Amino acid sequence: MDFLRVNFSGELFTTVTVSEEAEDTMVEKDNVPKVGMDFKSAKDVWKFYRSYAAAVGFPIRKRTSRKGDNGSVKYVTYACSREGGRCYATTCSLNPQPTIQTDCKARLIAKEDLLGTWQITKVHHEHNHTTSPSKSRLYRCNRYLNQHVKRKLEVNDIAGIPLHKNFNSTVVEVGDYSNMTFTEKDCRNYVEKVRRLRLGEGDAAAILA
Repeated sequence: MDFLRVNFSGELFTTVTVSEEAEDTMVEKDNVPKVGMDFKSAKDVWKFYRSYAAAVGFPIRKRTSRKGDNGSVKYVTYACSREGGRCYATTCSLNPQPTIQTDCKARLIAKEDLLGTWQITKVHHEHNHTTSPSKSRLYRCNRYLNQHVKRKLEVNDIAGIPLHKNFNSTVVEVGDYSNMTFTEKDCRNYVEKVRRLRLGEGDAAAILA
């Protein structure tokens, strides 16, 4: 099976700056984004790039998208989440806030052709920051709560179990923090969202009563 190292250079790819941990990361050749690759949808392009980014160790986000005359998306740009830079306006520089932005240029551009096929038209692999595969699960683009976890959080919250105990029980269930696909903050946000929905339903019921 053909593999390519993450930090390689050549006609299609440029050097990637990686951490010592990522130096030994191997990405299967077919899983490295290349110009000309075809996909059935923009969603498939996103899944492919997200999988590659997770293997290399960097977060991604949708940067831009354009719609055609029929209102459907025809062009997308997915970029490393560390693109952009700090605002240096006077109002910002007085109280600078911590930022992960490094003006990274790594990105992938794809567009839909006349036959409805999505094709990668441009890809830039070079990062100006270190990457870390072990941290990939903590990046927002990779975090998620499955239905089992959501249901457990709801039931335990109704039972009055504190959130930290609720979260810790989930950690025990999966075996280790390294197996988690979400953080305690994700759990807190979900529980607060459900509480607001319950409150809204209660208010509606009171009005109808």
